Amino acid sequence: MRRLISKPLMFSVFAVAAAFAMPHAFKSPYYIHLMTLALIWIVLAQGQNLTQGFIGYVSIAQAGFMGIGAYISTLLTMNFGISVWATLVIAPLLTGVMAIVAGYPSLRVKGHYFSIVTLAYNMVIFIVLMTFRALTGGEAGIPDVPRPSELILLGHVFSFEGRSNLNYYALALSAAVLATIFCALVLHSRAGRVMLAIRQNEDLAEAMGVITSRYKLFAFVMSSVLAGLAGTLYAHYIGFLNPEPFGVDQSLNIILAVILGGSGTLTGPIVGAVSVTFLPELLRFADSFRLITYGLILVVATIFLPKGLVPLVASLWRWLRAGQLISSDSKPTTRKA
Repeated sequence: MRRLISKPLMFSVFAVAAAFAMPHAFKSPYYIHLMTLALIWIVLAQGQNLTQGFIGYVSIAQAGFMGIGAYISTLLTMNFGISVWATLVIAPLLTGVMAIVAGYPSLRVKGHYFSIVTLAYNMVIFIVLMTFRALTGGEAGIPDVPRPSELILLGHVFSFEGRSNLNYYALALSAAVLATIFCALVLHSRAGRVMLAIRQNEDLAEAMGVITSRYKLFAFVMSSVLAGLAGTLYAHYIGFLNPEPFGVDQSLNIILAVILGGSGTLTGPIVGAVSVTFLPELLRFADSFRLITYGLILVVATIFLPKGLVPLVASLWRWLRAGQLISSDSKPTTRKA
């Protein structure tokens, strides 16, 4: 239990407390909307980090699986009358089943070949969502996607209607916290140690008798389940669903979020997801140069901060602490006569 109470986890607890206080500090509906999207992105990025950070396999299909979860939940709710609360569980599980079918053959290849295969998966998913108009609505999309029904807890009624609803913000925050806790439990388990060993040297892990395919498939499937959960939250929050947010460019943004924050860390996806959500909005003053500036920032950060922001801050903190210890040890001690 003590191993779970680490500095990254303590930072995550602090981040959760800050997230609860954010809506009271920034009461603007616009900022609450952005913070809700950032929390959904944290779920996505934590899932991406399972494969990219823990295993060392870069999947370019995360947005595609997000789309699968979003459409499954929407269609089950609107066509079959299933409660949104039920689809929050059903849609991620069905997304995981589809990930098993896709992951079993694709994980037989390694390195860049795996990335190419998952890129093809994302393209296929996007094309199906665009062309299967009878089911998905195609580019025109599906309007009026319902919000979750009212929830009664301890005699209080919680409604989730409205664009910048604080209750939906709390729901997204709960999902982000659960995703982070799940990744922390995986990281500090035997499976997590094996996954890190695969990232360091897969051939050596296999030589030690580890069946690496099982752990790679586990990471890929759990990553897809979290993507399906994020897609479900996104669809019922935005209220309109079309395939545009689930293309390859979105998958690349998720990869960049993990790289920017710190791949293989628990707090990195949190920092990266918030950065990728807020940076384009903060750069709106640049008007037509906004996306160019955003792209340059990401390129520079990727080149000069290959380990991400979180490891950089951790290194600076250790350096400052070491400097303080050296200065305290170098002070002369006076003895009483």
